[in-house]
Amino acid sequence: MTAFLVVLVIILFGVAVWQMSKIFEMSKTGPADNASEVASDKDNNINGWLMMGFVLFIYLLSIISFWKWGDVLLPESASEHGVETDQLMLISMVLIFVVGIITQWLLHYFAFKYRGKKTQRATFYADNDRLEFIWTIIPVIVLAGLIIYGLFTWTDIMDVNTDDDPMIVELYAYQFDWRARYGGEDNTLGEANVRLIEGVNQLGVDASDPYAQDDVVVNELHLPVGRKVLFKMRSQDVLHSAYMPHFRAQMNCVPGMITQFSFTPTITTEEMRMNDEVVDKVRRINEIRRENSKELAAKGEETLDPYEFDYLLLCNKICGNNHYNMQMKIIVETQEEYDAWIAEQATLAEALKQ
Repeated sequence: MTAFLVVLVIILFGVAVWQMSKIFEMSKTGPADNASEVASDKDNNINGWLMMGFVLFIYLLSIISFWKWGDVLLPESASEHGVETDQLMLISMVLIFVVGIITQWLLHYFAFKYRGKKTQRATFYADNDRLEFIWTIIPVIVLAGLIIYGLFTWTDIMDVNTDDDPMIVELYAYQFDWRARYGGEDNTLGEANVRLIEGVNQLGVDASDPYAQDDVVVNELHLPVGRKVLFKMRSQDVLHSAYMPHFRAQMNCVPGMITQFSFTPTITTEEMRMNDEVVDKVRRINEIRRENSKELAAKGEETLDPYEFDYLLLCNKICGNNHYNMQMKIIVETQEEYDAWIAEQATLAEALKQ
């Protein structure tokens, strides 16, 4: 593979040098009859038609991609702010595609229409203030609108109103796993420092802090539906990124500082499992797993268990060689189910006594 890449680089370098030599020939001054012909009408015709063929290829590839892989997109948002995020994303992508389709067509069409001919000379066109104003002001207005819309959306998302009494949860990242810490009955996290990590105290929580006594540390995140959750995020070692795609939430976990992100879950895990898009995806995944299991069984290897949908907390930063496996299950449930689950969990004070 390395040898192939080396040969490819050498070939591309040769092509670049050849093209540069043609540019230098074009830049030479002298009598017109002594100027060397850079490209013939035949070459220009071929390149013109190739440009038209390429733009059609781009359009065809885009259509095939949407038709074949359009169903791999995320299902509806499972958080309140995610609806706004999806709306902003949709508007941005529609604008990008519309402008892209038009500009790509104009770029390739004009390259074809005005391809070089011996009988045709380019017209010198100095400037047109009105035209330049139009093609400058339109992008400025569109981009300014998108930026302002995005800023307002981001401000709404990041504005944590303490009057909502959000549930405080810490997400603790380390190579290559997650831990979650709940604030307990007082909904307040105890102080913590990585220098205090010892034994079962994997998060370095200050056991002498009164607020830390009822903290609950778990390796599976449970969230009550309909209640705002404020996540406080820490990293033990390197830069990680807490990514919860189904909730349209992502925030970096930075060593030495606390970052935060909040959202309100709106769809329980059980409700999302009944979503038509999710049901279809699970069906297709299990079909693939069954086929793979047949091959594994034929080899005498362990087969794959059926897949069941779950929300996940992932790391969206390449944080090391086991980065792909850094994930934690998220369960969104009713308040009653959450209360029953949290009551079964040992507090930090109880865990340290064991």
